[in-house]
Amino acid sequence: MFPRPIQQYSSGAQVTYKIALPIVLLLWLIPLLAVMWFSIKPGEDFTQGNYWGLPTGEGGFEGLTNYWMVFAESDMPRYLWNSVVITVPTMFGAVALSCMTGFALGVYRFKGNLLIFFMFVAGNFVPFQILMVPVRDLTDQMGLYDTRAGLILFHIAFQTGFCTLFMRNFIRALPRPLIEAARVEGVSEWRIFWYVVLPLMKPAIAALCVLIFTFIWNDFFWAVVLTQSPESQPVTAGITAFNAQFRAMYHLMSAGSIVAAIPPVAMFFLMQKHFIAGLTLGAVK
Repeated sequence: MFPRPIQQYSSGAQVTYKIALPIVLLLWLIPLLAVMWFSIKPGEDFTQGNYWGLPTGEGGFEGLTNYWMVFAESDMPRYLWNSVVITVPTMFGAVALSCMTGFALGVYRFKGNLLIFFMFVAGNFVPFQILMVPVRDLTDQMGLYDTRAGLILFHIAFQTGFCTLFMRNFIRALPRPLIEAARVEGVSEWRIFWYVVLPLMKPAIAALCVLIFTFIWNDFFWAVVLTQSPESQPVTAGITAFNAQFRAMYHLMSAGSIVAAIPPVAMFFLMQKHFIAGLTLGAVK
């Protein structure tokens, strides 16, 4: 059922694996390497078709110039701040709600428990493209279109289903006698959640925060659908502002893309220990 370790294959297969692995890894990294390469080239190289060669202009590489223009001569700082304002509250809101709903669905036994849980799960399988028109009209009617608050509320509502699935399954794997012992001692349900269950959920919370932060920060579809002005657009949608009417400034778009990718990458490396612990906790007894 599970693949065998590479050490159990023949020597020929191991050699082939060692040769093919770096080649496949390089192919997988080509788009990222291309963006990094384009971000330090002058814009004239793109109009002349010099995509992969060395710069042909007198100025040579213009990496510092491109990144300076991204920050000083565009709305990139505002787009980055909008992404922070949208992503951080969404992360905290979705995780906080999922902790409570996961506790209710994972600990309590009541009629309709499984049905409610299936409703949370079913929401994850709805193609988000079919929600584009109703969500756009709903936010417009509520006065939330082209606002950061509208994007925050939508992301919290849309991500809570996945987060509840994650948290509910994690809580059900916790030792049940801990909760029963607290109830015998007369501890209220709220205090059981806050002082008994929540501390045990820290690895799962850390892993979920990394996932949700990455999902929301990298979202492009809803950022384009629900926002249209620099005052509310996150960085993923704001990068498209480098496309002029008659010319696309690919060197600035590439530099802006590298800048936009730094926060989620930094978030992962800062939380890497907790992220791996949250995903693997309970995998081995």
